[in-house]
Amino acid sequence: MNEYPRLAHDVIDRIAEGQGSAVQEAVSLLAPRLMAGGVLHVFGTGHARIPMHEMAGRAGGLAPVNLVRLSDLAFRGDVRAQDIADPLLERDPAIAAPLFALTAPREEDAFLIASNSGINAAVVEFAMMVRDAGLPVVALTSLAHSRSVASRHASGTKLFELADVVIDNGAPAGDAALDLGGGVRVGAVSNLAGVIVAQLLTEGIARAYLAEGRTPPVFRSMNLPDGDRHNADPLAAYAGRVHPIEA
Repeated sequence: MNEYPRLAHDVIDRIAEGQGSAVQEAVSLLAPRLMAGGVLHVFGTGHARIPMHEMAGRAGGLAPVNLVRLSDLAFRGDVRAQDIADPLLERDPAIAAPLFALTAPREEDAFLIASNSGINAAVVEFAMMVRDAGLPVVALTSLAHSRSVASRHASGTKLFELADVVIDNGAPAGDAALDLGGGVRVGAVSNLAGVIVAQLLTEGIARAYLAEGRTPPVFRSMNLPDGDRHNADPLAAYAGRVHPIEA
């Protein structure tokens, strides 16, 4: 009786068939930068953090991926922990500058920014700062949602308008894709789509390394006997640039 499994298959098929060219365009943009020693900084607020977390610090994931979170302002900055607990913080453009400063990006780095709506001021301001620094932006967003609402940034700009490559997660406005009747909608799909995109990007970039005759810097599970030994070199290579995902 549950419809979500069918919906999930539809989401995966739409990403694979409809966003394949955008994913490949993103791989072509990102892979050369990582192979040149760059780091991919991935950022999302709210639930958009989930697909970004999927990219970073995990078994089978690429080592040069740095997870950027609002909590970095407390863990690595000088903002009080209680001040980042506000769920509306993503609407404040003033937090973008200190957060961007904490990433300390280099000229060979790149950014992947996720936001289902793509309208909140902190996310838009952060993307603007990335662009002003001359660095590329890949956006993971819902074009249906973003095009249906006004930006909360003073400029009126939305995330997808700032991106070099836009990957559309296909989520409807409001994200909930199952109408149960009586005004009840459930079945959010943006993060399901985002995790698929994250893994497609990881696979594509790893294949780009292999096509160049290079071994991609991929983490092995730390719960395998040789995991810690395998991961020691990539952890050392990106120390200070890729931060632990638990802090």
